[in-house]
Amino acid sequence: TMSPFEHGEVYVLEDGGEADLDLGNYERFLELTLSSGHSLTSGKAYDHVLKRERTGHYLGKTVQIVPHVTDAVQDWIADTARKPVDSSGLRPEICLVELGGTVGDIESA
Repeated sequence: TMSPFEHGEVYVLEDGGEADLDLGNYERFLELTLSSGHSLTSGKAYDHVLKRERTGHYLGKTVQIVPHVTDAVQDWIADTARKPVDSSGLRPEICLVELGGTVGDIESA
């Protein structure tokens, strides 16, 4: 659950997923139907990497931000760019990626 105190107004997607209002604006303005899978948060990326680590994907290696989390983000962008966003079922021609962060956070380093 996203806190409106931290993220501002929360936008609820068609599948019940929550995102910040920016994603809702993109969805309405571009006449798209987006799902929670179109929104990646650092928590989702870390969760994905930790689940893979627990199932032995990294073969006991030390899991690190670079390369494991950064690879997960790159893979997510590539996979998401191929997901249809309207009733045509076709792949999108472009993929808009909004990167956020705060100066001093690890995401901005």
